[in-house]
Amino acid sequence: MMLIKDEINEAGMELLAKKSPSSYNHCIRVAMIAQQFAPRLNLSPEQQQLLVHGCYLHDLGKLFIPSSILEREGGLSDEEWQVMKLHPSCGGQASERCRNSLSQDALDVITYHHERWDGGGYPEGLTGPSIPYFARICAIIDTFDSMISNRCYRKSMPYEEAIAELRKNSGTQFDPELVEPFIAFTASPSFPMIMYKMSIAI
Repeated sequence: MMLIKDEINEAGMELLAKKSPSSYNHCIRVAMIAQQFAPRLNLSPEQQQLLVHGCYLHDLGKLFIPSSILEREGGLSDEEWQVMKLHPSCGGQASERCRNSLSQDALDVITYHHERWDGGGYPEGLTGPSIPYFARICAIIDTFDSMISNRCYRKSMPYEEAIAELRKNSGTQFDPELVEPFIAFTASPSFPMIMYKMSIAI
């Protein structure tokens, strides 16, 4: 996986790997999926690289979230959830320090990957096409990986259920023009399903 290197963010990701290996490994998987999915979106090689870089860094802000919340087994309280929701803003603000080496596209992924198509996301409640395109892509990959991976607060969801959830939330949480192309990609030989040690029942 080819990543754009910037020393500050790379140091931050190394710290995240030590603080929360599960969060770091999630970032790696999201970036790997983005790398395989990007060619289907008619992106230039440079744009593909920027998307992958943004997906790799998307949860950098979790470095600023207490470990007691990141590694909590079971659901979060309302107060803890409000703290967790700060991670896109924290990551975006920290990454602003790398403006000389970090593209606006990557910064947008870090800051806006939890925005929703219907405006119900965070941190700014952006809607539809006002959400940066790469952040919309990352939102789908991020959610899919979260659903089919084991997390500290729940076991992985079967592939078929995860696909049903993506379709259910197309046009509300996710860009409807991206959901079906992504689903088709997950059923293709190029999808790195080996990362999840599971097979797809078609």
